[in-house]
Amino acid sequence: MDIVFIIVALAGGAGAGYGTKHVLSKKKSQNAEAKASKLVEEAKAKAKEVELAAKEAAIKMADEAKKEDKERRERLEAQEKRLAEREKMLDNKLDSLERKTESLHENEKEIDAIKEELKSIRVRQQENLEKIAKLKKEEAQEKLMQMTEKDIKADLVSLIAKRKDEAKEKADEYARELLADAMARMATEASGERTITTVKIPDDEMKGRIIGKEGRNIQTIERMTGVDVLIDETPGVITLSSFDPIRRQVARVAIETLVKDGRVHPARIEEVVKKAEKEIDAEIKKAGEDAAREAKVLGLPAEINKTMGMLKFRTSYSQNVLHHSIEMAHLGAMLAAEIGANVQVTRAASYLHDLGKAVSHEVDGNHHHITGEMLRKYGIDEAIAHAAEAHHDDIEATTPEAMIVRAVDGLSGGRPGARGDTLERFADRMKDLENLVNSFDGIEKTFAMSAGREIRVFVRPQHVDDLSAIKMARDIANKIEATLKYPGTIKVNVIRETRAEEYAK
Repeated sequence: MDIVFIIVALAGGAGAGYGTKHVLSKKKSQNAEAKASKLVEEAKAKAKEVELAAKEAAIKMADEAKKEDKERRERLEAQEKRLAEREKMLDNKLDSLERKTESLHENEKEIDAIKEELKSIRVRQQENLEKIAKLKKEEAQEKLMQMTEKDIKADLVSLIAKRKDEAKEKADEYARELLADAMARMATEASGERTITTVKIPDDEMKGRIIGKEGRNIQTIERMTGVDVLIDETPGVITLSSFDPIRRQVARVAIETLVKDGRVHPARIEEVVKKAEKEIDAEIKKAGEDAAREAKVLGLPAEINKTMGMLKFRTSYSQNVLHHSIEMAHLGAMLAAEIGANVQVTRAASYLHDLGKAVSHEVDGNHHHITGEMLRKYGIDEAIAHAAEAHHDDIEATTPEAMIVRAVDGLSGGRPGARGDTLERFADRMKDLENLVNSFDGIEKTFAMSAGREIRVFVRPQHVDDLSAIKMARDIANKIEATLKYPGTIKVNVIRETRAEEYAK
């Protein structure tokens, strides 16, 4: 009985526990569903808020884009309006110019007509005067000149002599200006340059090796050096042609090395050319530094020293340009000391005056203009830059130092032995000089002397008097300057001599 009671009690307890658990589980499930519903509602609310914010941002961006587009259109319309107004103004100006041009053409025609009318009137007046005077125009001019010359000849000769005496008396006062002005007239013309170099080779077999199979070796040399290699039937030489003297020198050194070595193929050529470039570069640098020390022009930038060193391989009428520059530095310093000019400025400008010749084959323009630009680029004193740049006539020399540079340029290039010339060109220059002088009237004999630096003119004394001789010397000098090209200066010496002979018996 007790066992049955216990079993019933256990069964009842289990049922009560299960019911309680079920009730609790259901309650928890209801709470979870409530929380989930709440979260979903909150998420929906936030999503709506984000969606509204995004729509507002999109609307704002669209409004800003419309505003910018409107402003852009307004700017474009304003620009189009301005362009239209400007185009209209230009059209008006063109119309005005066309009207003015037509008016000018009409005025020119009227002026031409007036000129023709004046010319015909002048011709009629001249004809009437010739009829009245019974003399032609040329005859009247000649008579008037003869009468005037006869009246004032003695006075002019006396005046010239008086002015010369006054100049001698005032020599100390005017010596500085006169010397500088006189030296400025000694400037020379630009000189021609050599563009070829020859290299000696032992035999024709080496020529073939230099050319190479299908010309590969010679093509490699030309490509690496930038020089034209000319091989013809002339025995024992190869000709290198280029406007750049540095490239010619590199090619010469490279070919001489290849000839000595005997190994000639494209790879070896490239190696030898690179080595030759380094050797020539070092030689250029050393030459520039040594030249600056010899010319006593120190403190120059390294770039200018190197550029000056390139002139070692440049010649003018066979005169080495670097040696010419050093010589000019010394001459310029001596002349500057004599006339009281700035010695250091003159020395530096004289030394640097041909700097532009080193790069004139690479840079457009005359070498003296290039010189001025380079000196100013590297911060050289303007007084030096001007004096160096003004050593040719197209730039006015405004300082005594610039005039001295002009003078010593002519002195260095024009001194005997400084520059070489072929016999044919020398003979032609002498002949041209004598023929030019012989074109004047009243000349008996002409002799070109001192390698063309002096011309002696013997005139007929019965046709040329003292005053005419002075005028003839000046006219001959002017014509030589305007017609001929020559280094240095030419002295014109007009000689008039009258001899009277009698015999006492």
